[in-house]
Amino acid sequence: MEVNPSFNPFINDDFLLETESAKLLYHNYAKELPIIDYHSHLSPKAISENKIFNSISSLWLSEDHYKWRALRTLGVDEKYITGKATNQEKFTQFASMVPFMVRNPLYHWTHLELQRYFDISELLSERSADRIYDQTNKMVNSSSFSTLSLLERMKVERICSTDDPLDSLEHHINHSTSGSSIYMNPTFRPDKSILINAPNYNEYIDALEISVSFKINSFDNLCEALQKRIDFFHKQGCRISDHGLEYIPYQSATLSEIKKIYIKKRKGANLESKEIEKFQTAILIFLCKQYHKLGWVQQFHLGAM
Repeated sequence: MEVNPSFNPFINDDFLLETESAKLLYHNYAKELPIIDYHSHLSPKAISENKIFNSISSLWLSEDHYKWRALRTLGVDEKYITGKATNQEKFTQFASMVPFMVRNPLYHWTHLELQRYFDISELLSERSADRIYDQTNKMVNSSSFSTLSLLERMKVERICSTDDPLDSLEHHINHSTSGSSIYMNPTFRPDKSILINAPNYNEYIDALEISVSFKINSFDNLCEALQKRIDFFHKQGCRISDHGLEYIPYQSATLSEIKKIYIKKRKGANLESKEIEKFQTAILIFLCKQYHKLGWVQQFHLGAM
C-alpha cells in the first residue's frame, strides 16, 4: 500500500502524551503557560532588530549547531552546513538527511515546527524538499515570521542569551528600551577565561584587557577584570552564569602557585595537566563566590559535545 506523503501519524495534539493524566496536565494547565527560557543560543542582535529572515534556510539552519552536528555526523560536506552552498542547496541537504534522524529529537522538532508554524504535515525528505522549501519561503519573508513575532507566537515571556564577558551587550540595552513584551537578559559565560590550555588563551586575555581598560599582568588582575565584567552584566539584568566544561576540576593549590601558573601561560609556556586543573579550580572558586554574592544562578554544561 502506498502511503500518502502528507500523512503524519505521530504529530498530533497528544504527541508524547501517553496517559490520560499527561493529557489532562498538558491541555488544562501547561499548554497556555508562558515560556521562561534561561538558556538559549538565539541572536540578541536578531531579537533587538526584530529580524525578518530571507529564507527558511537562514531561519532554520544558519545558527543551529544541533542541526550542524547531526549533518556532520551523517557525513555531509561542510559546504552544505556553514559553507558557500546556496540556501536551497543547504535546505535540500538537510531535508535528505532528516529520515536518518529518526529517534533523534531533531526529527520530532523538525516536524512539530513545520506543522505548528507552517501548517505543513508532510514528512520532510529529499523527495519533499523542493515543495516544502518553496512553501515555507513564501511565508518566512513577512512580519508575521519576524524574530519577535515568532517568539510571541511561542508565548515566550523571557529569554536569556549566551554571552561572553567581552560582549558590549548593546543589543540587550537597545531591546530593553524597545517596549517589547518579551524580556531579554544576558548570561555570563566566561569559558574562554577559564580554559587556560586553549591555544588562543593569551589572545583572549589581550582582548579582555581592551574591554576593561587595564593590563591583566597577574592572576589578581584577571580576577579584577572578571569582577568588572560581572558587575557590568549584573547592571544590564544578568542573573545567570553559564559554564561549558568537560568536567568540574578540583586540584588544591596555594595562591602563590596559581599566580606562577598564570604568568607561565602568559609567557607562552606549555602547562602540565595538574597546573591546568589547579588554575581552573582557583578561577572557578573565585567566580562562584562572586555569583553567590549577587544571588546569581549557576549553570554547568558538563561533557557537552
